[in-house]
Amino acid sequence: MKKLSLWLLIFLPVFGYAQKNGETLLLNDGWTFSQTNKDTWHEAQVPGSVQHDLIRHKVLPDPFYGTNEKLIQWVEDENWDFKKTFNVSAKQLKHDDAVIFFEGLDTQADVFLNGARILRSENMFVGYKISVKNILKEGENSLYIRFYSPVQSLMPARLTAGYDYPAGNDHRDEKLSIYNRKAPYHFGWDWGIRIAQMGIWKPVSLTFYDKARIDDFYVKQKSISKEKAEIENIIEVFSLNEKPVEATISVKYNMWVMSYRRQINKKTTLNPGKNSISIPVEINQPYLWMPTGWGTPYLYDFIASINIDNQEIAQEIVTTGLRTIRLVQEPDKHGKSFYFEVNGIPLFAKGANYIPGEIFTTQQNEDYYTKLFDNIEAANMNFVRVWGGGIYENEEFYRQADKRGILVWQDFIFGCVPYPSDDRFLANVKDEVIYNLKRLRNHASLAFWCGNNEVEEGLQHWGWDKQYPADIYNVWLEGYDKTFRELIPGLVNEFDGTRSYIHGSPYDSNWGNPETFASSDVHDWGLWYGHLPFEGMAGRLPRFASEFGFQSFPEMKTIRSFSPENEWNLESEVMKVHQKASTGNSLIKKYMDMYYHEPRNFEDFVYIGLIMQGNGMEESVEAMRRGRPYCMGALYWQINDDWPVVSWSSIDYYGNWKAQHYRMRDVLAPLALGVEFKDNQLNYYTLSDFLTDRNDLQLTVQVVDFNKGVVKQFKEKVNAKANSSNVVRTFNVEELLSEADKSNRMIRAWLTDSKGKKLSVKDHFFYWPNKLNLPQTTVQTSVKYADGKYTVTLISKKLAKDVFIEIPVMGAKFTDNFIDLLPGEKKVIEITSPELKASAKTPVTVRHIRETY
Repeated sequence: MKKLSLWLLIFLPVFGYAQKNGETLLLNDGWTFSQTNKDTWHEAQVPGSVQHDLIRHKVLPDPFYGTNEKLIQWVEDENWDFKKTFNVSAKQLKHDDAVIFFEGLDTQADVFLNGARILRSENMFVGYKISVKNILKEGENSLYIRFYSPVQSLMPARLTAGYDYPAGNDHRDEKLSIYNRKAPYHFGWDWGIRIAQMGIWKPVSLTFYDKARIDDFYVKQKSISKEKAEIENIIEVFSLNEKPVEATISVKYNMWVMSYRRQINKKTTLNPGKNSISIPVEINQPYLWMPTGWGTPYLYDFIASINIDNQEIAQEIVTTGLRTIRLVQEPDKHGKSFYFEVNGIPLFAKGANYIPGEIFTTQQNEDYYTKLFDNIEAANMNFVRVWGGGIYENEEFYRQADKRGILVWQDFIFGCVPYPSDDRFLANVKDEVIYNLKRLRNHASLAFWCGNNEVEEGLQHWGWDKQYPADIYNVWLEGYDKTFRELIPGLVNEFDGTRSYIHGSPYDSNWGNPETFASSDVHDWGLWYGHLPFEGMAGRLPRFASEFGFQSFPEMKTIRSFSPENEWNLESEVMKVHQKASTGNSLIKKYMDMYYHEPRNFEDFVYIGLIMQGNGMEESVEAMRRGRPYCMGALYWQINDDWPVVSWSSIDYYGNWKAQHYRMRDVLAPLALGVEFKDNQLNYYTLSDFLTDRNDLQLTVQVVDFNKGVVKQFKEKVNAKANSSNVVRTFNVEELLSEADKSNRMIRAWLTDSKGKKLSVKDHFFYWPNKLNLPQTTVQTSVKYADGKYTVTLISKKLAKDVFIEIPVMGAKFTDNFIDLLPGEKKVIEITSPELKASAKTPVTVRHIRETY
């Protein structure tokens, strides 16, 4: 009988071994799957999931269309089997060892190889490496994985607990999500479809090697300044030799933009099993990694290698940037600061919350991440929050952030509910935390760690203390401290040791108590859930806004993808299925009644909702930028969707920018013009992220009559101070227009540089549209057609407010949209997409607000 040698190297990076004298077999192809005991086998896509494959094979309907979501739920209650065979040669078996690597199994599963159970998986977020040399055989080898229902396999936990956890985002009566260490959003959310998946969600590989391997390579940045970088290279080596062996461990480094390379060698004795070797490196005058807008995010390659008997047998490469990042929480006259300092410079965090962009997580490929970060960059963001209800993102997410200079706020994957805290559950959590700390800690973009999303806020403010007996509630409180104030921060300190950590977000505030805003990050849901008007957000600025948002429907071409026309109303079953927030549609309508005339039809309602979200959120974000240095961050909820749905996103599932994303692009510009209407004065601000003053600017302010055009104009030289927000000009409104004119005129202002280039444009209306006398007008449109690009020219004799250009092509890019077209102004907008053909003359339609009533 063969003896099984099992070790779960949960502490390893997601990539495989770089063995100089070995080889790696990829085991992603050739899998089939079947419902357990059904013996009906289908080809499986790996990485993938059961549900995704069943949809591919037409066993399940498209879950996005109509009310089909309910038709696919039966799958989560069943067990599913995967199997494949692969061949191993006699030559391969001569290697000293062979390690099979499951980068991710979702989630409860037993894995068998040639009759031996080699693994029991209980965590989606942990990669498992198992030594299988003594199980493999020459010729055909068989792998078999049984995935257990994430619901039924853990139902005994619920039954023996005797109660359901308050997991409101788990869209099933029995709340099983909290017992699973898998993506919480798979069980549903207030924007998300429920598809509780099973399957091989990351790659599988088999590596043969000899003598020794590198298990981990940490480039630990001990001290970084522009004068010197002090690095501790920590290399974990596993030696297969039964006796100590002499070896040379080397570290080489070079920067991407230079050919210069330096190597440091260290002779050492490798003992059998695990070894840890530290090699210090000093780099004089290092090129620092800088956030986007501040400079170049320079990256270095560090290469660790093992030499035994003058032969290089293993190598590992880490790409990272040299920088310092810290969260500054220090007492001040207001309470306590909350901001990030990068390379010693305070940074205003501009960005958004990110959720996984696919309910079928494995659909997030390299092209997906490239487009995601294109959209992040295009909106002038420098920060993105990986939210705690999703996943620890794939390597490509962080690589994109590294090379583009985008900072990442990383939640651990816990959200909106208390969790078990028994020893076995916490042991599983410990493995998960260590694995992902070691997997992600070398990324320059990773700014800091946060324990969870809204768990303590729920414990303190969501009424659970009144809904549950005191003994249960007290266990949750104690469990929170054990997990987020003891276990995880201890592991962060041990396995990272360079980054800040907070136990949860919000750190110490609640949106219903604005007096707590002075010392914490804030999830301010006063707007939306608190029914606060848009203009009310400026009067309750936080130190750092880590969540706030407003919903809209996606545009009509997205709605057409999931709904027939006879379902185009707020109360239809299809619209209810695609609106997961319990009061969502009624709140959109309530706010619309506050600010707009009643729309004529459903399509107008959708369009006005997009405009309302964009304009309202721009007002909030601008107030936060104006409010620095008191307020030092604005991360809105949310940038993206994981299926076509009504949500808070600024980009819909198919990549269509909503009005909000255009507004964010403008208000988050490196140098933006802001305006505050207060005490019948207009205060114009420069909002600058630049690290040097700009003394070459001109501010132009025009008073524009809706019917006649420009009636007054002012020009003035202004300066923009570095990395700050400042008032540069104040107008008394009576200088500009009368009280009666506020319904008939608006203010357009812009900044230009010394060469006359427009840097930022700011339109100010004194009222929302239901109090404006918007004129009836026709927007004259002409289109120039070319393959891949349509050029649209717009002109109107009178003001056309919030002009929306539509084209029935998903994900088409517009140079601008949802614009205010002034009387006589000509605007040229380019639409680009590989799907556009000159010969097709795909229809382009245009609408504006006055046409909706």
